[in-house]
Amino acid sequence: MIKNIIFDYGDIFINLDKPATQRELNRLGIDDFTPEMVSKNQAYEKGLITTDEFVSFYHKEFPHTTREALIDAWNAILLDFPKHRLAFIKQLAKDNKYRLFILSNTNDLHISWIQEDWGMELYTEFKNCFEQFYLSHEIHFRKPDVDIYEFVLNENKLKPEETIFIDDTAENTESAATLGIHVWNLIPGKEDVVDLFTHKKSLF
Repeated sequence: MIKNIIFDYGDIFINLDKPATQRELNRLGIDDFTPEMVSKNQAYEKGLITTDEFVSFYHKEFPHTTREALIDAWNAILLDFPKHRLAFIKQLAKDNKYRLFILSNTNDLHISWIQEDWGMELYTEFKNCFEQFYLSHEIHFRKPDVDIYEFVLNENKLKPEETIFIDDTAENTESAATLGIHVWNLIPGKEDVVDLFTHKKSLF
């Protein structure tokens, strides 16, 4: 029986346009991510470098750009937050039948954009629905590394067989499943988190 639900954030609650950042970078003359850029991106997601260090790295690599244009390109991935998903998680929190968690690969620039776009009142209202709100840049782990799931299980004394993890990236759910966690690899645009109890009714 499921007692714990761990949710991803992007494309589970907030909609994303995943190609948007690369598209905007292309407009700035940045055609692809080099291995060094990928390494910097992952370090930033883990909170191992600051926002200033991250933006300065790109600005140094591409001095024809501005810092503002780079930040706008980085945040272009972020879209809207459908209110029916807020209603869903608020009701789930109110029912108090399950322990609820967020586990997201994210970074300071993205969270700052969300807080400004939503407003702190809405952001706090959403955040308060969860027992723990784990963001990769704050806990220094990132998906799909297995240690991030072990961290959440151990920190909260969760049993994998009583836990479901919902994420839109197959690599992430496959990694969690190796620990015995139930998973739902949700397909954005075709499935919606609000249908959890219909889609995974055999677990509940």
